[in-house]
Amino acid sequence: MTEEKKKVIIVLPAYNAEKTLRQTVAEIPAEYRENVILVDDCSADRTLPLAQELGLEYAAHEKNLGYGGNQKTCYRLALEKGAEIIVMLHPDYQYDPQFIPYLVDPIKNGHFDLMLGSRMTSRQEVLAGGMPLYKYISNRFLTLFENVILGLSLSEFHTGYRAYSREALEKMAFEKNSNDFVFDSEILIQASYHKLKIGEIFVPTKYFPEASIINFKRSLIYGLQTLWTLVKYLSTKSGFYKFSIFSSEKNSRL
Repeated sequence: MTEEKKKVIIVLPAYNAEKTLRQTVAEIPAEYRENVILVDDCSADRTLPLAQELGLEYAAHEKNLGYGGNQKTCYRLALEKGAEIIVMLHPDYQYDPQFIPYLVDPIKNGHFDLMLGSRMTSRQEVLAGGMPLYKYISNRFLTLFENVILGLSLSEFHTGYRAYSREALEKMAFEKNSNDFVFDSEILIQASYHKLKIGEIFVPTKYFPEASIINFKRSLIYGLQTLWTLVKYLSTKSGFYKFSIFSSEKNSRL
């Protein structure tokens, strides 16, 4: 009896990724390279022409929608194309594409609904990899707080390397989330609300000038928005006030 083959689509939310896109795509394992979709969020460099040169399927925003808005388009397109597992890989080469099978297999085998590629192996290793100290401290604080509120024990909530089952994305009202960076927190808090099974593996990460790193001010805003999302989660869980991001409605384009 052969194992059922599930359609896996890799989505690349791209913004000014010209310098790292070729290397990112080259290191995607061959068995996954035929189903890759790049969404360009109005880049100012040659990201889109390079995607065309590499033969990638692509979509281009007419105006910049932000990181969360880019993800919405990525997931919408992947679902429309029949994906059963969707992997988000940043094209800035911060995350190692060769770990894709380790994110996919636990979902394919039915062990988890979504998988995270956590950067938090050890403080020494993370800082040696180039993560700014303020980013490390805020990540650890927010993750601790989220684990306590949500009753989970994840090592990190804020990685950009993720894989979702089709059913998970269809269950979460991700179209109602922010177009900003806090989208990453919102969708995991939604997953917890819907009692989806979240797994994680540890992945090495690289920080260098071409990699995307939000600055201190944006990190502070992201942290405050994450805390506000937790307030909305508690309010909805208690029945005090139900926020629409926790609805179970099918996603529709807003």
